Amino acid sequence: MVKKYPSVNAEYHKAIEKAKRKLMGLIAEKNCAPIMLRLAFHSAGTFDVKTRTGGPFGTMKQSEELGHAANSGLDIAVRLLEPIKEQFPTLSYADFYQLAGVVAVEVAGGPEIPFHPGREDKPELPPEGRLPDANKGCDHLRVVFGKQMGLSDQDIVALSGAHTLGRGHKERSGFEGPWTTNPLIFDNSYFKELLSGEKEGLLQLPSDKALLSDTVFRPLVDKYAADEDAFFVDFAEAHLKLSELGFADA
Repeated sequence: MVKKYPSVNAEYHKAIEKAKRKLMGLIAEKNCAPIMLRLAFHSAGTFDVKTRTGGPFGTMKQSEELGHAANSGLDIAVRLLEPIKEQFPTLSYADFYQLAGVVAVEVAGGPEIPFHPGREDKPELPPEGRLPDANKGCDHLRVVFGKQMGLSDQDIVALSGAHTLGRGHKERSGFEGPWTTNPLIFDNSYFKELLSGEKEGLLQLPSDKALLSDTVFRPLVDKYAADEDAFFVDFAEAHLKLSELGFADA
């Protein structure tokens, strides 16, 4: 089905384009693509298809949600973004945070992801506990991404590839170290490192390693490790779905 997006006026579109340019400069200067992508993911990943609550609707700016255990450290991203957001008061935080995630991928060398504006900010916070737990395996991933968010097995593996960016911080997640040797470049090296086995200094979470033992997930890991273009295509599709959970009518 073709989605029907809310209508926004020409001035709003113009503000989006200007904000995108400002975000590109900030993310390139601060080398903060990983945390901006994490902010976008964690904002959207709270959506629940059954209750139609949570999702990418700007609630992450509230201190209570930033205080959720899974969001430790994301206050840094919110603070970095606020000076730019203040320049564009007409933009919703919902759109702005998701735009930052799209720009982060592009700045880091990843695929261009379509962006449709029109999300409205919502006041209701999602309950804590909806985001995936890195200590758990495939059944848990399917519950959170599949039953809760409504995403596919392919989406799960493609989105896991976002770990090509960034690193674990012990004080935030309990895990320490980058997943890849160049955590500021968006490529398919997450899958290559996953297949090559554990290496000193590189991080592999229980939820990462679980992908290798699943009969559906493992072939996708193999595919993305061998074909970066295929990964980019599937990641762009999965990211778009994630960023639009609960947004627009199908």
